[in-house]
Amino acid sequence: MFAKSFTSQKGVFAFLLLLLLLIPNAHSAERAGEYIILSGAPSLKKWEKYRLEPHDHWWGNFIRAARVRIQQIRDQKGAKALISWLVYRPGYLSRSIEDGRPLLSYIESVRDKYSVNLIYFDTTAQLLNYINHGMNRQEIKIVNFEFFGHSNRACFMFDYSNKIANGSKAWLHENDLKGAIARGIFDRRAYIKSWGCHTAESMSKKWKWATGRPMWGAIGKVDYSNGHLRGWVPALSNSDGRWAR
Repeated sequence: MFAKSFTSQKGVFAFLLLLLLLIPNAHSAERAGEYIILSGAPSLKKWEKYRLEPHDHWWGNFIRAARVRIQQIRDQKGAKALISWLVYRPGYLSRSIEDGRPLLSYIESVRDKYSVNLIYFDTTAQLLNYINHGMNRQEIKIVNFEFFGHSNRACFMFDYSNKIANGSKAWLHENDLKGAIARGIFDRRAYIKSWGCHTAESMSKKWKWATGRPMWGAIGKVDYSNGHLRGWVPALSNSDGRWAR
C-alpha cells in the first residue's frame, strides 16, 4: 500500500516539474538580454555633390539596413525579444530639412511596425549613458550590439559630412572606449559588429581591450549603395576586403 502511494506521488511530482518547464517564464525576455542597434546619420548632399564618389545619395542607408536587421532579430527571437534602436537625431533633422521630408516620422514607423524601443540621442554622452545605464545591467546584459553608419579605422562617426564637409562633429573614438563603456554590461557570448568602414583595422582591438568582448568589423570599405540588390545588407566594397575581429 505504501509503495503504491509513493509511486503515485512520484508521478504527480514529475508531472508538476514538467509543467513548470513548459510554462513560459514571464522574465524570459529579460534574461535573454537586450539587442541594441545603433544608427548614425547620413551625409548632406550640399557637401557631397562635389566629390568624385559622393556618400548617401539616399537618406536611409543606415535606417533601412538597421530595419532589416531588426526584422531578422524579431523573426528569430520572437515578439518578446527586447530590441532597442539608438538613432543620432541631429543628423536626420538636418537631412530632413535638406530633403524636405519628415524623416523622423519614417524612422518612427519602423519603431511602430517592429515594436522596438526607439531612443534618439543628440550627443555621444547620451549614447554612452544609455549603453551603460539604460537598463539594469546586473539583470539585463547586452547580447547583441551592431552599428550602422560612417566610420574610419579609429571611430564611429555619427554625422560624417553632415555638420561640416568631410568631417564629423559627433563620434565615438577608440581612445575614449576605456572607462567610457563599463565592463560587465555585455553578455559573455554577445554578438558585436560594426557595419562601418575599416573598423577591424584598429578599433576592434581597442574595443576588446576596453570591454572584454570582441567586435567584428571590416578590413576595407563597406558599401551601402544599391542595397536593394542584396536585401539591404551592407557589403564589403573590395574583393580583398574581409570581416575580422
